[in-house]
Amino acid sequence: MANGTATPTDLDIRLEAHRTELTGYCYRMLGSSFEAEDAVQDTMVRAWRSYDKFEGRSSLRSWLYRIATNVCLDMLTAGNKRARPMDLTESTPLAQAALSPRPDNTWLEPMPDARVLPSTGDPAEAAIAKESVRLAFMAALQQLPAKQRAVLILREVLAWKASEVAELLDTSVASVNSALQRARATLAERQEPGAEAAVSDPLNEDQQKLLDRYVAAFEGYDMTALTALLHEDAVMTMPPFDLWLTGTSDITGFMTTLGAPCAGSRLVPAQVNGLPGFAQYKPDPEKGGFTPWAVQVLEISDGRITGFHCFLDTQRWFPLFDFPLHLEAETDQGEQGA
Repeated sequence: MANGTATPTDLDIRLEAHRTELTGYCYRMLGSSFEAEDAVQDTMVRAWRSYDKFEGRSSLRSWLYRIATNVCLDMLTAGNKRARPMDLTESTPLAQAALSPRPDNTWLEPMPDARVLPSTGDPAEAAIAKESVRLAFMAALQQLPAKQRAVLILREVLAWKASEVAELLDTSVASVNSALQRARATLAERQEPGAEAAVSDPLNEDQQKLLDRYVAAFEGYDMTALTALLHEDAVMTMPPFDLWLTGTSDITGFMTTLGAPCAGSRLVPAQVNGLPGFAQYKPDPEKGGFTPWAVQVLEISDGRITGFHCFLDTQRWFPLFDFPLHLEAETDQGEQGA
């Protein structure tokens, strides 16, 4: 279809075809689920308004990425770097645990896989896409200057050529290669033990059994069983609180003290940040049934759970994941999910 002859419906369809991959790109750039969706909407509006000026010298996809990159760079000029609790403070012993919240814009936010991972028939491409939205990698991306971040994502995740990135950023190939080298060096310095969570896609039999055992242990609030599933150096985080705990004794100790109201919870499976996750509902003493408490994200390595991350702002997260804001006691949670 020649430029300038697209009907509004045609153009909507063509733009919408790129929404998921653009959301994934903006999410990696911004570290925020909601800011990413705002950035993509802004991109779509700008593309719609200026489509008559699109000269077709590049593909529509490249043009949209150029717009999205500019939108993200504008949003990042404030310099805010989203983080996980362990990026900001030292681990707190359970005896000193205090729940101190920080503002929403402090935190790296969770994201449903379906909103950022386009369908692909290439298993290798799918694996790279999933790895590139995992929490550890996302947190490392946030440490890069904005343009280095864009270069790394475009080159390493999306497999653009250096010449294509240079054209998108209005710079030289040498500049792109230099930025990529610096970005790689920064990420190598920040590589964490176990950061490359060994999660198969789909889950292999052992990983699925581990998750099944985790659900049974958590829903039964069986700390002995849970301890057997956690790595001895496992980490637990609970944004918006900056507290984070290390080790099985502190994690299970927290769950039986400050976290005791979570006993009797129900877990509904979810795919979050390329990792297995759950919507956690705890018993609702007022209405009966269960009320939202957290979106959990699990990191797994060598047959153990190494990361146990609970995002507690359920009024924001549950609608994002299309989870109901109440579960009836008799609900079959296997029928729920995002």
